[in-house]
Amino acid sequence: MAKVLIVNPNTTNSMTETIGAAARAVANPDTEISAVTSAMGPVSIEGYYDEAFAVPGLIQALMNAPDADAAIVACFDDTGLDAARTAARFPVVGICEAALVTAGQIAKRIAVVTTLPRSIVPLEELVRRYGFAERAQVTACDVAVLDLDKPGSGAEAKLEAEIARALDKGAEAIVLGCAGMADLAQKLSRKFDVPVVDGVAAAVKQAEALAGLKLTTSRRGSYASPGAKKYDGILASFAPKASG
Repeated sequence: MAKVLIVNPNTTNSMTETIGAAARAVANPDTEISAVTSAMGPVSIEGYYDEAFAVPGLIQALMNAPDADAAIVACFDDTGLDAARTAARFPVVGICEAALVTAGQIAKRIAVVTTLPRSIVPLEELVRRYGFAERAQVTACDVAVLDLDKPGSGAEAKLEAEIARALDKGAEAIVLGCAGMADLAQKLSRKFDVPVVDGVAAAVKQAEALAGLKLTTSRRGSYASPGAKKYDGILASFAPKASG
């Protein structure tokens, strides 16, 4: 049995429930999915400022699950992913990276449809980092993250309209650019008759693969364990301890 920890790095429990359900729907029968909500930070992550204050809660959640075989950061900004890989003893998958890699295996031209316009540039930077700048375009449906599960918000209709525009411009596959959209992928794929990739589902399959292959994060160079040192103030509890 593989134990996969999914951390929602914002503090909205209803979103964690959506993420957990989407993960369990695609997980292998012998995979144990544990979806947890960050205990501190913003209620949603919409831009660089929110992202910065979401990282401590993410790291804390990883440290609270030492028996996991793999973990997933369930925010499409791949919030704190490098720090998480440095801190956790198990491999950590980001849903943006997982979604792009998955979509790239089934289509050449990809549209990433995210929430608010302010998220476009941060995601464009991730697209470039992951090597998809020539294949993926980022667009926004102008929906706040917390409106995704709010009845009467019109969020789903706005998302569908933005997907239609992306397809008209030549996209061959759609990547949903927010973990809060995880429950919509199959419905949208049927509606538009194209692959619609949810990063949560893609990350689950990659986490299962890493766990099954018994692979762990390299400790040479970039993801070497942090050196022991003192942290001050409210972050004192996050100070790296001496190994061993």
